[in-house]
Amino acid sequence: MTQTGTGKYERLLERCRGIDAIPTSVAYPCDESSLAGAMDAANQGLIVPILVGPAATIASVAKAKGLDLGKTQIVDVPDSRAAAAKAVELVRTGQAELVMKGSLHSDEILAAVIAKETGLRTGRRLSHVFLMDVPTYHKPLIITDAAINIAPTLEDKTDICQNAIDLCRTFGVEKPKVAILAAVETVNSKMPATLDAAALCKMADRGQIKGGLLDGPLAFDNAISRDAAKTKGIASEVAGDPDILLAPDLEAGNMMAKMLSFLANADSAGLVLGARVPIILTSRADSVRSRIASCAVAVLAAHARRKSPR
Repeated sequence: MTQTGTGKYERLLERCRGIDAIPTSVAYPCDESSLAGAMDAANQGLIVPILVGPAATIASVAKAKGLDLGKTQIVDVPDSRAAAAKAVELVRTGQAELVMKGSLHSDEILAAVIAKETGLRTGRRLSHVFLMDVPTYHKPLIITDAAINIAPTLEDKTDICQNAIDLCRTFGVEKPKVAILAAVETVNSKMPATLDAAALCKMADRGQIKGGLLDGPLAFDNAISRDAAKTKGIASEVAGDPDILLAPDLEAGNMMAKMLSFLANADSAGLVLGARVPIILTSRADSVRSRIASCAVAVLAAHARRKSPR
C-alpha cells in the first residue's frame, strides 16, 4: 500500500512518547509479519511483548528473518489454540494489559476472549474498529463495525457506538462526533437502518450513550461533506466533520473500509473493543505503519484504563 505520509498517525505516535510501554501477550507470532510487527512495536517503545506459541517455531522464524528477540519473554505452548488461551490467561492474571493477534485465525483469538469462564468478557458487546488515515480527510476516521457484528441490533449498535466513543476519547477527542450511516438522510420505516439511527440519537439525548455527539441517519456523502449536507438542507454539527462512521451492518462497514484502503490509499489500524482490554487485531496484509498504529491506539487505551479502570 502506498504510504500516505499525512502526519495523522505520526501525531498519534507522538502522544505515546514518554509513557510506559504496555506488557502485551502476542498470541502465536509464528510467521514473519506477526513476529516482526510485535518486535517493531517493542522497538518503538509501545509494548513489552510476551510471545506465546511454540518456542522452537518462534526462534526459527526469528533466525530465518534476522529478527533479534533479545531478552523477549517466550511462553512455550504447543499450538495456536493453546496460544490464544494462554495469551488471554496472561491478561487475567495481570501479567499483560493487551492482547495482540499473531498468525492464528481471528476466530481462535476471539473464541478465547469470549470464553464464559476463562475469557475477558464484560457487560459490553465486542466490536471492531478501523482507525483510518485517509489522505483526503482532515483527521483520523474510525469506521465501525466492519469485522465482528454481522447484522447488529439496536442494542448491539449502542455498544458498538459507545466502544468507539470511548476509544476516540483516549486519544484526545473530547466529544467525538458520530455519523450514523444509512442510504438516505431521512427516517423511513421501510429502511431499518434509518430507524436505528434516529433511536440512537434519542438514546444519546437521554444519556444511554455518553460522551459523544450523534447525528443520523446520514448518507455517506452528507456525513463526510459539509457542502453535500448543505445542498440537502441538513443543519448538523456532525456533517462534514465526523470522528466516527457507524455502519448499518458489517457488509457496509467492511466494504467502506476496504474501498478507502484500496481506492484512496488509506492506511488502517484494527482493534477489537468491549473486552476487559483492547485486542490488537492485525492482518498479514497490514503494512508496518498500520501495525504500529494499531499498537499505538491500544497503548493509549490501556493507559486510559489505568487512570479510570471499569
